[in-house]
Amino acid sequence: MDPRRSFRILATALLGTAGLLVSGCTDGGSAASVPPPGASSAASAPAVPAALASYYGQRLKWRDCGVEGFQCATMKAPLDYAKPDGGDIGLAVSRKAATGPGERIGSLLVNPGGPGGSAVEYLQSYAGIGYPEQVRARYDMVAVDPRGVARSEPVVCLTGAQMDRYTQVDQTPDDAAEVTALNNAYQQFAQGCEKRSGEILPHVSTVDTARDMDILRAVLGDEELRYVGASYGTFLGATYAELFPARVGRLVLDGAMDPSLDAVELNRDQTAGFETAFQAFAADCVKNADCPLGTTSTADAATRMKRLFADLDARPVATGDPRRLTESLATTGVIAAMYDESAWPQLREAVAAAQNGDGSGLLALSDSYYEREPNGSYANLMFANAAVNCLDQPPAFADAKAATRAAPNFEKASPVFGESFTWAALNCADWPVPATGTPHRIKAEGAAPIVVVGTTRDPATPYKWARSLAGQLSSGTLLTYQGDGHTAYGRGSDCIDTAINVYLLEGTPPARDKKCS
Repeated sequence: MDPRRSFRILATALLGTAGLLVSGCTDGGSAASVPPPGASSAASAPAVPAALASYYGQRLKWRDCGVEGFQCATMKAPLDYAKPDGGDIGLAVSRKAATGPGERIGSLLVNPGGPGGSAVEYLQSYAGIGYPEQVRARYDMVAVDPRGVARSEPVVCLTGAQMDRYTQVDQTPDDAAEVTALNNAYQQFAQGCEKRSGEILPHVSTVDTARDMDILRAVLGDEELRYVGASYGTFLGATYAELFPARVGRLVLDGAMDPSLDAVELNRDQTAGFETAFQAFAADCVKNADCPLGTTSTADAATRMKRLFADLDARPVATGDPRRLTESLATTGVIAAMYDESAWPQLREAVAAAQNGDGSGLLALSDSYYEREPNGSYANLMFANAAVNCLDQPPAFADAKAATRAAPNFEKASPVFGESFTWAALNCADWPVPATGTPHRIKAEGAAPIVVVGTTRDPATPYKWARSLAGQLSSGTLLTYQGDGHTAYGRGSDCIDTAINVYLLEGTPPARDKKCS
């Protein structure tokens, strides 16, 4: 596989929604769509509503995808679940049949996170060929691009040229003019989404997508949902469990989010998570004679990284591309490398080059994060990311004054990234569609055992979130990976992989509070 594409898939799949000029992690969902406390819930497995019967009863027309071993189809779902007879939305589905040997268990749905990551691309490029052989032997591996994402009627907001300009806007404004420029960028982004995708914008919430997943479960012929979700995919899986607890089969929520936190708390916690990851990178870097951030201490490394950002803010450097490396692009590039420790050597080289006037390495990391192609086009990852985040929760900050007041707390959480993350959290302030979700604890009473996985130095989904979600879920079991990087399954820990494989194949969750390294 093309190494550049491999890194892009990793960054996309494990995004966790820490986009710089995009909002931070989402957790919301449509509160109006979730049964209120005391109301009857899906635990009693009610019959499918008559208005949705045609969707649940549809038959998919499978065809060859053009990717060896995979089939594709289009599933229909109501655009608006409140008005299911008001029109359809087409959702791209892909599968790879169980390879055997052994009795087929059913379908295993996978989602890589985002929101905005293409589950179909993740399946065809990684999960369908890279998941453990014994899992692929007994499961049909399945993915659906969530509504508004990739092949499923994607949200579109800006042209490639407009997106280039957007990603270069100064995200650490030094004066009123730069604050105005950043506000204008967010407004233009939101207006572009409304202009190009206004019909779908009110209908891309996490709750809508969780309901789509239940239709897919039924269409695939499964009585229960079996699912592995990473990062934002954990919130999607938890939301499914809240809506349909009696239909929960085996759910793995890897790199978990905390649905009880509001947008400010989520963004601030994630800021601290990236600081933790940077400290781990810095501690590794200073052991190397070629470390561009010095060889003395992590504190000195942080100071030098901040100095590089400040230098680029004042004087962007050449990249061999018409775009110069700005502070914003450099910060994105550094953050991209925080998702996986295997990218640290690449980051060291890129930082050293930038210090010497060559920004190409950090620009390449940034482009991978944003899913920018060499021809200047962008995937819709960041468009869908904002559309879901801004619908799932009220904005973190209503205006620039609120962001300014919060900045000291964010900078305390991360001296390296705090200022950038503060202003990134302003992006939903002028969103054209009101938020439909609110933060709340998810219990999913009556659900079968659910495995929640947390990594102790995860940058995008801090470990405390996994502990919290496992404690909220009535049947949650916490599995801990003591290490670096975002998510844990399939990342090289035999202990983690074995525990999850046993659960997926036999239905037996790991021992309570099991820890792996």
